[in-house]
Amino acid sequence: MTSVSTKSFALALSRRRFVEGLAAAGVLGAAGPLLLPRPAFASTGYAEPLTGSEIDLTIARHPVNFTGRIREAVLVNGSLPAPMLRWREGDTVTIRVHNRLDEETSIHWHGILLPASMDGVPGLSFRGIAPGETFEYRFRVRQSGTYWYHGHSGFQEQLGLYGPLIIDPREPEPFSYDRDYVVMLSDWTDRDPFALYKLLKKQSHYFNYNRRTLGDFVDDVRGEGLKRAVRDRLDWARMRMAPSDLADISAHTVHGYTFLMNGTPPAGNWTGLFRPGEKVRLRFINGSAMTYFDVRIPGLPMTVVAADGQNVHPVTVDEFRLGVAETLDVIVEPRGADAFTIFAQAMDRSGYARGTLAARDGLAAPVPEVDEVVYLSMADIGHGGDGHDAHGSAADAQTGDHAAHGAAAAAPAARLDVTHPPSERRNPRVDMQATAPKARLDDPGIGLRGNGRRVLTYADLKTLGGDPDGREPGRTIELHLTGHMGRYTWSFDGVPFSRSEPVPFRYGERLRIVLVNDTMMEHPIHLHGMWSDVEDDDGAFHLRKHTVSIPPGTRRTYRVTADALGRWAYHCHMLYHMAAGMFREVRVEA
Repeated sequence: MTSVSTKSFALALSRRRFVEGLAAAGVLGAAGPLLLPRPAFASTGYAEPLTGSEIDLTIARHPVNFTGRIREAVLVNGSLPAPMLRWREGDTVTIRVHNRLDEETSIHWHGILLPASMDGVPGLSFRGIAPGETFEYRFRVRQSGTYWYHGHSGFQEQLGLYGPLIIDPREPEPFSYDRDYVVMLSDWTDRDPFALYKLLKKQSHYFNYNRRTLGDFVDDVRGEGLKRAVRDRLDWARMRMAPSDLADISAHTVHGYTFLMNGTPPAGNWTGLFRPGEKVRLRFINGSAMTYFDVRIPGLPMTVVAADGQNVHPVTVDEFRLGVAETLDVIVEPRGADAFTIFAQAMDRSGYARGTLAARDGLAAPVPEVDEVVYLSMADIGHGGDGHDAHGSAADAQTGDHAAHGAAAAAPAARLDVTHPPSERRNPRVDMQATAPKARLDDPGIGLRGNGRRVLTYADLKTLGGDPDGREPGRTIELHLTGHMGRYTWSFDGVPFSRSEPVPFRYGERLRIVLVNDTMMEHPIHLHGMWSDVEDDDGAFHLRKHTVSIPPGTRRTYRVTADALGRWAYHCHMLYHMAAGMFREVRVEA
């Protein structure tokens, strides 16, 4: 339960920022996207996408104002989000990127299959785009669906260098719709991102305003009993962690996050129009730097038809969680009202982005209150299999000793079914280890369980057409996602990128990657240049993705076909986690 004082502070701050954002929101002197013109219908005043086989993009600094304070952003063609690009499957595209900054820049085409030299990661696939230079990206488009593009230099992505990318298919899609919108979610901060990163390194819990209070402890005693409540507090104290630590950066403080929908803060009320009886396709893209969003449209069921650009068997839900860098396409049929709120609340419940589907301009529907904060349990972070059993302390984790204590002191050792790499042992960069990780593909996630709504899970999503490769993996690579919350260090296997060796793939092989999350944070893991084919609980092909979200305390597996030669980035897509070391190079060689 969130304390009354914290709630009141957050609501007061939200009202102030709401009014400020309403007065002056967005890029000064620029228009925003994002209406897709398929099929033809009346324009709503949003910028048209950039189409064709040759496109010019200019990266430069521009003033923006989302909170009542003017700040400087890094934008493409003066737009935030960057201009929507619309390509056609099978075409060869040429994109000339002009750097008007006083620093190096780059663009990465997220989820797009292309030569390594066109991937846009400085230091791996090319040297970056120097100030005053122009770099020409040129490649054949080999897929279709909803994607996005963003900067891969420094913290430019946080400063506004991101935009939607839509690829029209050559063949008809297995679903129909009348109107088509992109809904791009993102997080904006008035702080300089470098200063924000330094703050996290010094005070990693700075933005955590949801910490449990004495009042919460009294409520726990009433609900669970004194013994269990005390034991839970002692367990978390031993680990030197907070069960309320759901996000590194929140919207609770003035210089924290403001959440945007298509570059518009909540007060701006981005609006997409519809006509009665129409089917509307909404292409959700999480282009944020650090924020997971829980998305719903009250009163309007959503039929999911694609995930990460790949068509899936349709499934109808009321809500879904969208991890950083993931995309999800849904079809809705607005009826029974003239306006519906698109509501995307942050996973830590510190704020939200919102917009409206409306029958005409100027309409709005009620905006829901954010849900109550739900705290992490020991089971949520992989320290026990059925709610409150085996778990180890932070000190135990650092020495590699997984002796059970607390509620599961008598739990059999056989339940600790995970082996940790030696590099995690006695490692000051590792503050915990999961002792009983499971895939939990059918788990909607912390804060979404049992909320009375139909919530999407990975188990619900199944890619159409089955396994495109068909081969069983010939070998397995296991990696552990590791970190230390207090020191704000992140890594694979306790080894930061600066000290790591490339992960070798053999060209043409089919392999299995096993990821074990030994941290209490959710990590969206992105492999450049190749698909990640998530396996189900039986080890069979299930879901094709470019970004796989790994909740705390889980063990998830996916198959990869190493069909792209070269040096590729492999990293957590939480921008500050990547910067702090959760990054590896994958090297595909013949």
